[in-house]
Formats: sequence, C-alpha cells, structure tokens
Amino acid sequence: MKIVILDAGTFYFEDEQPWRALRQFGELVIHEHTAASTIVERCAGAQIVLTNKVPFSAETLQALPELKLISVLATGYNIIDTAVAKAQGVTVCNGPSYSTQSVAQHTLALILELCNNVGLHSQSVHVGDWVNSEGFCYWKKPLVQLEGATVGFVGWGEIGRRVGEQVRALGANVIAYTRSRKGAPEWDEGFAWADLDEVFAQSDVISLHCPQTPENTGLVNRERLAMMKDTAYLVNTARGGLIDETALVEALKNGVIAGAALDVVSKEPMAVDNPLLGAPNCLITPHVAWSSMPARQTLLDITLNNIRAFLDGEPQNVVR
Repeated sequence: MKIVILDAGTFYFEDEQPWRALRQFGELVIHEHTAASTIVERCAGAQIVLTNKVPFSAETLQALPELKLISVLATGYNIIDTAVAKAQGVTVCNGPSYSTQSVAQHTLALILELCNNVGLHSQSVHVGDWVNSEGFCYWKKPLVQLEGATVGFVGWGEIGRRVGEQVRALGANVIAYTRSRKGAPEWDEGFAWADLDEVFAQSDVISLHCPQTPENTGLVNRERLAMMKDTAYLVNTARGGLIDETALVEALKNGVIAGAALDVVSKEPMAVDNPLLGAPNCLITPHVAWSSMPARQTLLDITLNNIRAFLDGEPQNVVR
C-alpha cells in the first residue's frame, strides 16, 4: 500500500513526526508542496492520496488508475472532480468538523475588529497620536456595539451556529439563511430564519458559512451588495469564490457597505493583481482561521480514521 501526501507543508508542522502514524498502513511518501505539473508523477502507483489544496481534475484522475482513496485534508472538497472520482471507483473522504471552534473564534475576531478597530487604534497610539492628543481619549473610527445589532448568516452549519451563539451572547440578534432550515438554536429569542435577500437587506453584519458549489459561486455579487445597509459589514471565513471580488471592491470604494473582513479569496495564495489588495476598509488574513494546533491535530486524527475505515471496508466521511 503506497500513501502519498501532496502538500504536507500547509500544516506547518515543525517536522514529519505527526505524519509518521500513517506508516502503519504502508509506504509513506511526503511532499511539502506539489505543483500542478507534477501531480500525476507523484501519485503514480499510489492507492491512497492526501491533499489539502492540490486539485484533482478529471484528467488527473483518469491518469491514476491505481488510485482508490483521496482523503482531503480539509472540510471543503471542491478541489476534487467527485463525479469522475466516483465513476472511476475512487472514494473521496474529507475532515468534517475538525476546526469548528478555531474558525468560529477567528470569525468572531474579524467581526470584533471591524466593530472596534483595535489594530487601527493601537497603530495610532504607537505613532504618537495619544501622546499628542489634547483629550484623555480619541478615536480614529467610531466603535460599533453588537448588542441590539442584527448578524445575518448565510449557511447555518456547525461553524455558523457556533458564531451565532457567540454574537448572541454579546446581545446581537441572529437571522440565518439555509435551504434546510435545520439546527434552530435552543435560544428561540433573538433568532429567526430568513430568506437570502432578507439576510442581505436586514443585517448589520453578514457572515458567510456555506460551502462553495457551482450554483453559489459569486453569490455575493453587485446586486446583493447593493441590498446591504451602507453601515453593514461583510465577513467571509468560508470560501473566497462565494464573493465577486471586483464587485466587493467597488462597493467598498463607493461606500455601498462600510467594510469587509476576509480570511479567504478566490485564488490562493493571493494573486498580485487581486483587486482586494489595497481596497478601503477591507481586512484580509491569509486563510488562517482553520489553523490552530488543536484543529490541525484533530484533522490528522480524522484522516487516520478515514484511512483505517476505508481499509476495513467501511469508509467514513465520504463526500459523494
């Protein structure tokens, strides 16, 4: 049994020690990063492949007849052509729920940074603005209080619900859009289901927590941004392709919305010509929400169990 890891470097482990448990299943080959041109060469002869962001197109899959299992080192699996994988008898698994708390915490941090401008004010103090202030306090931007505000969610899975609990604890009202309308919180007061347009029109903060699919790519477009309040904020810790980035830049420049905070963009690493670079009132972090050490270890544990279950003939976390 040959197992290949294509992008172990995305985990930023100090050494290979965390991966060594995989050797119980067979020969292990570890690559820190893999260019698209070398995917087939590196996976040749492998029955099991682990990938975080290295994509498997129809052409790639068709060139790997010995491949039996792809275990995605993430929850999202849009990097895999799952229809072709199924047709070729390749099982595709993912790592669900490994980073719920990590992503929820980062999402809340982005929301609070938009509301409180902590970094902006700290920078201001360090360049001498407080030393030279005539008053005992000042602010570069007004602070926004979440109590009484409406936070809208597009997607209401485990991460969305966790963020909802957190902002509700701060006094915000929560509205959520999801097609299934499942998972209503125990705290009925301060929560309501809404349709998609209502979320965009009524929310003071919108947080995206849905998977990216061909149907919802570019979901946040010029028309939906125009529905938002000009005081509202947009937060995305889901997938970059959910947002039309050119439309978002236009909305930020023209004051259509007050600000945005993003942990994901459409192409990662971020391209030098991405229009979001330098956009006003736009916070960007480099896809780090998932990456706390407990989350990374949990994902590795899930992956080990995915492989074990597959070899036992009872695959788990099969995505399609």
